[in-house]
Amino acid sequence: MEDQHSIEDQQVRIPSDAILLEGTLTVPADAIGIVLFAHGSGSSRLSPRNTYVAKALQKARIGTLLFDLLTDDEAADRENVFDIDFLGHRLVDATR
Repeated sequence: MEDQHSIEDQQVRIPSDAILLEGTLTVPADAIGIVLFAHGSGSSRLSPRNTYVAKALQKARIGTLLFDLLTDDEAADRENVFDIDFLGHRLVDATR
């Protein structure tokens, strides 16, 4: 018998201008909402701390979308990490 509370991660790509932002979407079957974790400065969607918090939310029936606002190449340029307009644009695209 399948566990009604089993949760599966789905790798997603979120379009923003000419690139695709990498993300991990996890939605419990009985989800009551969703939280977006947007990473753009010094952390990533794969961070152990962020995935730990996401798992706790999922157990509380809250879906999560962990995604990076920058590609690896973009994150290597430290100016992008502090470009609030650029990061804000990406965040708006992801929320849509």
